[in-house]
Amino acid sequence: MPFSASPIRFAWLSIIAALATISLKMAAYFITGSVGLLSDALESLVNLAAAVLALIVLIFANRPPDAEHAYGHSKAEYFSSAVEGALIVIAALGIGINAIPRLFDPQPIEQVGWGMIMSIVATIINLVVARVLFSAGRQYRSITLEADARHLMSDVWTSAGVIIAIGAVVATGWLWLDPLIGLAVAINIIWSGVTLLRRSASGLLDTMLPEEECDQIRRVLADYEQQGVQYHALRTRQAGARRFVSVHILVPGNWSVDRGHRLLEQIERDIRQTLDQTTVFTHLEPLEAPEAWQDILLDRD
Repeated sequence: MPFSASPIRFAWLSIIAALATISLKMAAYFITGSVGLLSDALESLVNLAAAVLALIVLIFANRPPDAEHAYGHSKAEYFSSAVEGALIVIAALGIGINAIPRLFDPQPIEQVGWGMIMSIVATIINLVVARVLFSAGRQYRSITLEADARHLMSDVWTSAGVIIAIGAVVATGWLWLDPLIGLAVAINIIWSGVTLLRRSASGLLDTMLPEEECDQIRRVLADYEQQGVQYHALRTRQAGARRFVSVHILVPGNWSVDRGHRLLEQIERDIRQTLDQTTVFTHLEPLEAPEAWQDILLDRD
């Protein structure tokens, strides 16, 4: 897949955005001394680490199949999203370590105006890039890009909360609101990290395709059932951007090998046209054979 037409270029966009937002948010923290802004900046550091890892993984995942990886390398994306989830949790712990002491020894926030402006600009950058990554993630079916997008959107909401908190501190004089919001941000980040870890584990465990996609496959097969063909043992899984489908097709036993083969080729073609980036495996069986109806389990007796 050429660079210009691959998800790799969006990983570079994520890296550039992370560098820009880190610079703005760290500057805002040093100017104001706000723990809330520090927590926001630390999450952006995680964004940068995750974006660099995403770039490396996407380069690997987009390599073509080889002798050792006959099914391609797309499953590598789940490792990226799992590591990103772990980094998010680590960032949350860092925020907590900085915020808890400030609850007992609140510090004044300085030069709020400049700090707010920098944080708002960084938030707008994250919002725009997150929307681009969401679109690219759907287009390329990339959990890595989707994970980056969700992380950036989490950062957007976090930043919005921090900005509101700083405004509340200025309005009320309650300095303890700043570290309290920092802790709330940490909890939100942990939830985001745990969600990514769960999704990554599901991918590594070969979870079935989404139900709406399975329904599309069933509709394709239903058209052939009207022609006297039956099926069972439909199994699906997803490995990064690639889908895998296997199914047993039952036809009258008096069919020729050539006729059965042509039918399977057409069924596989129809499924691939319905769901792109799909590898289809079919197995032909005679309708009249009892053993053909007893092989729906993964491990046969």
